[in-house]
Amino acid sequence: MSTADTPSAPRPEDSALDAPLDAESVKEAEEQTEALLREHDSASRFRTGLGAWVWIVGGLSIALTLFHLYTGVFGSRPSLIQGAIHLGGATSIIFLLYPINRRVSLTDGVPWYDAVLAILSLGANLYIVIEYRHLTSNLVQIMGFREVDYIVAALGILLVLEATRRCVGLPIVIIASLAIAYSIFVYGMSWQNYAVGTFFTARSGVFGTPIQVSSTFIFLFLLFAVVLIRTNIGAFFNDLAFRVAGRFTGGPAKAAVAASGLQGMISGSSVANTVASGSFTIPIMKKAGFKPHVAGATEATASTGGQFMPPIMGAAAFIMAEYTGVPYAEIIVIAIIPALLYFLGVMLSVHFDAKRNGLGGLPASMLPSWKSLAKRADLIIPLVIIVWMMLDGFSPARAALWGIGAAFVLSFLRKSTRLGFVGIVKMLEAGARTALPVIAACATAGIIAGTVTSTGLGSRLGGSIIDIAQGSFLLVLLMTMIVCVILGMGLPTTANYVVTATIAAPILINNFEVPVIAAHMFVFFFGILADITPPVCLAAYAGAGIAGANPMKTGVTAVKLAIAAFLIPFVFVLEPSLLLQGTIAELIPALATLVLGMMVIAAGLAGYFFGRTSALERALLLIGGVLMVYPHVVVSVAGLVLAVIAVVLQLIRRRGSRGDSPSVADREDASDGAASTG
Repeated sequence: MSTADTPSAPRPEDSALDAPLDAESVKEAEEQTEALLREHDSASRFRTGLGAWVWIVGGLSIALTLFHLYTGVFGSRPSLIQGAIHLGGATSIIFLLYPINRRVSLTDGVPWYDAVLAILSLGANLYIVIEYRHLTSNLVQIMGFREVDYIVAALGILLVLEATRRCVGLPIVIIASLAIAYSIFVYGMSWQNYAVGTFFTARSGVFGTPIQVSSTFIFLFLLFAVVLIRTNIGAFFNDLAFRVAGRFTGGPAKAAVAASGLQGMISGSSVANTVASGSFTIPIMKKAGFKPHVAGATEATASTGGQFMPPIMGAAAFIMAEYTGVPYAEIIVIAIIPALLYFLGVMLSVHFDAKRNGLGGLPASMLPSWKSLAKRADLIIPLVIIVWMMLDGFSPARAALWGIGAAFVLSFLRKSTRLGFVGIVKMLEAGARTALPVIAACATAGIIAGTVTSTGLGSRLGGSIIDIAQGSFLLVLLMTMIVCVILGMGLPTTANYVVTATIAAPILINNFEVPVIAAHMFVFFFGILADITPPVCLAAYAGAGIAGANPMKTGVTAVKLAIAAFLIPFVFVLEPSLLLQGTIAELIPALATLVLGMMVIAAGLAGYFFGRTSALERALLLIGGVLMVYPHVVVSVAGLVLAVIAVVLQLIRRRGSRGDSPSVADREDASDGAASTG
């Protein structure tokens, strides 16, 4: 999620945790948030001074949103026409909104060359609408395409790549360019055939599955998120999280994890959510005694995890349903256990780190009351409606429309969120502007996916990995993880998943008979984790910017906090029952040993269990935890034995210390905690 309606930090009147701030302080906080987003999020580097062009951009944006609402109610057009209107409207707006590079002023209107590119982009896609019968006729298969068709197709591909570069970033464009070069210079396809096959085909290429799903489902869910944000649901999530978790050990960090996970569920962008939520949660964590890099890493880790949370999962769940053949309603159920395990792992890491440093919770006077939360409990109704409708068999588009309607009605229940005519118009405009980076990313990801499929590049890459790993399944999993993290660097969630699912998932499915949903969840997890994995850890960089911490140190700490997320995908590939692909008898022991292993690993990394650990105890905990996570009875029992030995050694050592001097260990813990806080 991005651009016009990025989730904003809670305003003073929204949250019981905020002290009243003057208008100047609020404005300063907003400017800091915008500056950080522009620095770390390509989707947020749009023009703010459009001049007279504001009417054209607004008109195109509103028209695009109304088109999707219309097709959502009355049914989509033929997939190629639906996709062409979807992409043409989006790319024309992108050229008017996003400058050619960072050096160009954002406040001096739209230069003539961007206006020309916007017209050409709209024209190339409208050409498909106008010439639809010709482009899809049997005569084309016999007589071939016309010269003008080749020119329009080549121009359309170039404009898609440029639009994507501007609002998404360079990494995905580089991957797509390499894919195109491979098709033409290595595979031997002529540029004419490649161009028309990529730009005029509804089954692959630009208008393949990603754009088809984006034009029917994803756009409506992004609009739903925009409407939901207008109801101030972000502030409600913050207050709910702090009420539930704020009073416990490390309460501010635990509350930040829960709140950011809930907001990330509707956000669709790790970086945007880190900045929006972090501007509120990170200062609170720092005041509570958390070191700046820990506060920034905690927020980045939680915000990244929001992409795993059903029912939206960063909008990737819809494409996953198309790729795997598993209904969307089943995917959001399957994803519940991995998502909850991710956040449990982060919570455990935060808990032991807080225990080690003597950091407590917030006083009751700083926490929102249950009464204030009950008054706003209606805000979750739209989410409940969507989940209920999806589980009851309604289409995603229909569920999204009902969710939009419910959130829109709720906005009128409070004066602060009530929309007039101008507010409704701005909401329609924000819906389109929010979707722009997702649409561009889906189109470019389609180019990559189409090339990998048509040229057999995916199977060649898979074969190379298997040869290097010499057939070892665990080594192949490890190498696939590395590939996914590298491919996911700098990509938004939807494009991230499309690229990793196309290139990496077949390696596991075709060569090792891994269940399809397990393979796709595996690559999805590791692609998203690129947002917190150094060196290109954009979410961690954003968190570090707010916390005033070292970016690389923040990234390393984020990986440490999210260590469970790097283990969970291996476990559900080895034991698919965690994805509900087995029996309860298989699920319960696998889940139990995984949770215990995560707890032991978190304690080992923090250097604290019942107290501070020695080097030997820490090593036993880490080794034992990893063994417990492995879903095999003998291995898990061996890990449990090592963990028990570590605990016994620790208790004996602490008892001996107390016997010699009753408070030595306690004084050590207290002094270390005070030093850390200072």
